[in-house]
Amino acid sequence: MASSKSSLSHPLHSLTIPLFILLQIQTCVSSSQIQKPLLLPLKTQTPSRKLSFQHNVTLTVSLTVGSPPQNVSMVLDTGSELSWLHCKKLPNLNSTFNPLLSSSYTATPCNSSICKTQTRDLILPSSCDPNKLCHVMVSYADASSIEGTLAAETFTIGGEAQQGTLFGCMDAAGYTSDANEDSKTTGLMGMNRGSLSLVTQMALPKFSYCISGKDASGFLLLGGGAAGEPWLGPLKYTPLVTATTSLPYFDRVAYTVQLEGIKVSEKLLQLPKSVFVPDHTGAGQTMVDSGTQFTFLLGSVYSALKVEFLEQTKGMLTRIEDPNFVFEGAMDLCYHAPASLTAVPAVTLVFEGAEMRVSGERLLYRVRKGSDWVYCFTFGNSDLLGIEAYVIGHHHQQNVWMEFDLVNSRVGFTETTCDLASQRLGLSP
Repeated sequence: MASSKSSLSHPLHSLTIPLFILLQIQTCVSSSQIQKPLLLPLKTQTPSRKLSFQHNVTLTVSLTVGSPPQNVSMVLDTGSELSWLHCKKLPNLNSTFNPLLSSSYTATPCNSSICKTQTRDLILPSSCDPNKLCHVMVSYADASSIEGTLAAETFTIGGEAQQGTLFGCMDAAGYTSDANEDSKTTGLMGMNRGSLSLVTQMALPKFSYCISGKDASGFLLLGGGAAGEPWLGPLKYTPLVTATTSLPYFDRVAYTVQLEGIKVSEKLLQLPKSVFVPDHTGAGQTMVDSGTQFTFLLGSVYSALKVEFLEQTKGMLTRIEDPNFVFEGAMDLCYHAPASLTAVPAVTLVFEGAEMRVSGERLLYRVRKGSDWVYCFTFGNSDLLGIEAYVIGHHHQQNVWMEFDLVNSRVGFTETTCDLASQRLGLSP
């Protein structure tokens, strides 16, 4: 989930369902020499409702760290930079990494070039701890934070050792205030474009993922994209947006694209294009984030979308008139069960060079309201969350092949059946 200036946070919670992650690892010998794809188990976790904007289903990968190897599980997050592990055994943690048991663990001195330069993309600057080690901290929107030592260690993924991987060995009093949440995973795997992310450390030219409609299966392809899959339709690409200068509210290492408009059915919302362009502070960027479940829009755009959707669904959907029920703290448009989801008009996100169509279960999400099931509109108001950004969540990426092309600085996508794509890549149904 996107952190940094947009002030989003990361849940670590649990109800497990098997998934798979397909990793294609580069060797240290040559950047063009790719090892055989590795198949690893991935699990989904459904958190409690502690944070209003959290990702409802987090993806966690199991791997080993250290020498001899210790088993860990990490939340896979394209919206974060620094990978980290809990390194201090606390009563609320079932899984921690113990660096004292590993011969390959190396703490980073605070006077090293790594501490001084490779931490440049972190929101909070690194510092020296009392032992002259590189101290790092990550903070989140609910005022919680975690801190510890920047270190290097061997991360072994599917039997392939990634030596000297930099990560945060965290020894703070806990990741959140909810012990139930912290107990389920060992840490987080950062996958954005920052200098400390796993993507950067592995020098990946691109990676892709595909999430099924029910969050029950999917894959992540590291080092590969759609070009080698003839059965997949052509991808439409939108360029990544970069900032030439440092702006206080612009996350330079996020996967930022240019949103140009929104359509309900085929009607384009009458909004000035300026509302989709970051302002002089950097507020208003559009981030593609697999770590956030739903999609959030700035208040004025959300209001315009809500008005048009209500207008086009008159007589089709029955709205729940309960001002006290706001799903996820930012979604105030919920309905009684519709007769048919197929008749509901689609919402299309218009990007530079590409469009993403959202319909059916991706548009209306079934949730509990007391003893009843209701259906909530899967776009939320980011103003209610204190976020100065547009965030495209993973729910709207279901059954879409997503490709992050770092060499050509672009994001590509095409609709597909992710369950079938997984099988064609050799994953069990």
